[in-house]
Amino acid sequence: MDGRKKYGMERRALILQWLKASNEPLTGQMLAEKTNVSRQVIVQDISLLKAKDEPIIATAQGYVYINEQQSNYPFRRIIACKHKGDKTEDELKILVDHGVFVRNVSVEHPIYGELTASLMIKNRRDLGHFMKKMEETNSSYLSDLTDGVHLHLLEAETIEQLDDACEDLEKAGFLLSKVEE
Repeated sequence: MDGRKKYGMERRALILQWLKASNEPLTGQMLAEKTNVSRQVIVQDISLLKAKDEPIIATAQGYVYINEQQSNYPFRRIIACKHKGDKTEDELKILVDHGVFVRNVSVEHPIYGELTASLMIKNRRDLGHFMKKMEETNSSYLSDLTDGVHLHLLEAETIEQLDDACEDLEKAGFLLSKVEE
């Protein structure tokens, strides 16, 4: 970059360009440094871009531009699981160790309806980052709202990866059901 502070529309256009071009999440701090503004300005910019229907999601790893209809994986499955929060890391390890991409988690809340959070966890590094963020922020798991019941949207290169992961989740006592998409 040229080192000068980026303003308004120019900055948001750059953010959008960088997000669309990146295969990895981009952190608010990195975007702030590239545009010479504060991270809070980036948070506001992301909100403005989302308000214009740009498919940007915030994950524990950073911001991602994504179209939910597009996927790098040919196979998808929604599964229902139940366990206490202290078993979350075990559940997610089973999935990523089978090469499964955990796109999101959702719960059915009695007041708010369906609540979904993007996870975007594809390996143990992503999982470690997610678990560290949960600990550092003293956050609660979404599934804490529903006595441990939650859904995951999973994606994989092969159907066997999904089948094997589900089999191991069932053996661990986590799996409630699975639905082919």
